[in-house]
Amino acid sequence: MLKNKTLMITGGTGSFGNAVLKRFLATDIKEIRIFSRDEKKQDDMRRAYGNEKIKFYLGDVRDKASIQHALYGVNYIFHAAALKQVPSCEFFPMEAVKTNVLGTDNVLTAAIEAGVRKVVCLSTDKAAYPINAMGTSKAMMEKKFMAKSRTVAPERTVISGTRYGNVLCSRGSVVPLFIDKLKAGEPLTVTNPSMTRFVMSLEEAVELVLFAFENADPGDIMIPRVPSCTIGTLAEAVQELFGVTREIQTIGVRHGEKFHETLLTREEASRAIDHGGFFRVPMDQRDLNYEKYFSEGETVIAEEFTSDSAEILNVEQVMEKLRNLPYIQNELAQWYIQSGKHIRLTA
Repeated sequence: MLKNKTLMITGGTGSFGNAVLKRFLATDIKEIRIFSRDEKKQDDMRRAYGNEKIKFYLGDVRDKASIQHALYGVNYIFHAAALKQVPSCEFFPMEAVKTNVLGTDNVLTAAIEAGVRKVVCLSTDKAAYPINAMGTSKAMMEKKFMAKSRTVAPERTVISGTRYGNVLCSRGSVVPLFIDKLKAGEPLTVTNPSMTRFVMSLEEAVELVLFAFENADPGDIMIPRVPSCTIGTLAEAVQELFGVTREIQTIGVRHGEKFHETLLTREEASRAIDHGGFFRVPMDQRDLNYEKYFSEGETVIAEEFTSDSAEILNVEQVMEKLRNLPYIQNELAQWYIQSGKHIRLTA
């Protein structure tokens, strides 16, 4: 599907954009456009890859004109641009709205106008039963792409989405923070050791987006059935991998954080299709004529999929998952070269 095609990644200088680049550069794709507002990260990527297939477009999803300028000749879009830090969005909620909601509307409107064939929007577990500004803005993003899907002919543009949890070792996530504290000889800080979070690798996130890209119907949300672990287990696993024991300090739950996360709500589960490794939540196709549903409707009871009901990994299982990540392998190699020790980097 990508042969001689052009793909644009919004927010493409982030962890996801780099993972997609590494996955696709060796294929026969014609061009990958990195659209973002961070000129420094774009320059870093330009120097690091040195590949003529990659084109860089400076712009902001908040500015529809800058998106339109970048969309000429684009066949597909992976929409990853977002404000993602929960505490930051709590203090500046309108900034989250401008990027995550209005920015998504700009991307989708411009994509439809330009005749882009497929758009996949990336969402988060925090959009399910949202309690914080970031999750609420992402929930609205999901509502936005479903609403757009109802108004555009699928033979013109197919819009779908993915929703997944924490990506291990992504930019701004907790594992790199743990490693930095280990290197500095400082205690590891956790919000609450019993708090649970879904865990997956960046490669698994890319696979989910690609699956949605190839298989999703308009308005679908693809959700992976992934395991979870407690924050305390994650901290212990990092210490075990690096062979260092530090004090683990509890600092308390931050602004807007949940104790457990939800990937699939009870309401979505009642109509979701379970494909084993993932759930497909089809778009609600009802119109605004609700009268017939009072007489014809049927109540379906289903269970939500949460981080405390998923498979919860122990320390050894988390260690194995971490050990297979390139970021961890690189950090371990540096750590043990400096300490003069040897470690087996693969499971």
